[in-house]
Amino acid sequence: MEKTIRIKYHSDKIEKLRYIDGKSDWIDLRSAEDVTLKAGEFRLIDLGISVQLPEGYEMITAPRSSTFRNYGLLQSNSIGIVDESYCGDDDVLRMPVYATRDTEIRINDRIGQFRIIEHQPSIRFEEVERLGNESRGGFGSTGRA
Repeated sequence: MEKTIRIKYHSDKIEKLRYIDGKSDWIDLRSAEDVTLKAGEFRLIDLGISVQLPEGYEMITAPRSSTFRNYGLLQSNSIGIVDESYCGDDDVLRMPVYATRDTEIRINDRIGQFRIIEHQPSIRFEEVERLGNESRGGFGSTGRA
């Protein structure tokens, strides 16, 4: 079922949101400003949009797979969560980044991406002595040769 995200653009210099190849569930986010960073610097990069998500949904933001290779940037909070209450005209999306090397980002560079998901349902926690399932070998066990 199609959902609507209302978008307020704060810059006429960035491309409008769209699916890049029609196959991905993630939509690219672009820098709305030119940014120069030195290795070790932190910055909130303006993404140039505010959003109103559909009721019952939240947005997950993450760097694009090429962001580190192309710019040496790490998203400092690993992923971002935008809940549906962050929907005011001045609630501009920003990407918190840490530069691992000197780098330059230009307006319209695709540095992030997002998707929306439904809110987690209410859950209850049941404490048990044993889960009763076969163990897989612990953390990192699937990477063994």
